Amino acid sequence: MSSLRLVYNAFFMLPDDIRKGVGRGGEDIACQFLIRKGYWIIGRNYRKKWGEIDIVAEKDETVRFIEVKAVSVRGGDFSREMQRLPEELVHRRKLRKIARTAALYMEEKKDAREYQIDVVGIVMNQTSRVARCRLFEQALGEDL
Repeated sequence: MSSLRLVYNAFFMLPDDIRKGVGRGGEDIACQFLIRKGYWIIGRNYRKKWGEIDIVAEKDETVRFIEVKAVSVRGGDFSREMQRLPEELVHRRKLRKIARTAALYMEEKKDAREYQIDVVGIVMNQTSRVARCRLFEQALGEDL
């Protein structure tokens, strides 16, 4: 048996300004990343009572509703520090809320084009000031 034992284990809620700062920073990075991938940014933070869309963009004549999930780490290797990748934290229920909000957006804009839900996962390393971005297109398949 190991002589090590857990003495203290706790989770703390981040203050809203820090949590929102990571989110805003992640969205800024995601916009830069998407522009490099050929996306045209139409809008950000479209909010309705039941949901929010982080980024509204267009690519290949399709409207893209993008959920950004960003996490910040201090130093070390991205893969070793992360138990779960940020994009894995976007669950089906969240994607369905986004889809419902996206449908309302398209209706409000009277836009009949095709649309889809994409996810950008971002890991921001505070020490090296480097971010790793991953794009998942059509995150919620045909069964919206």
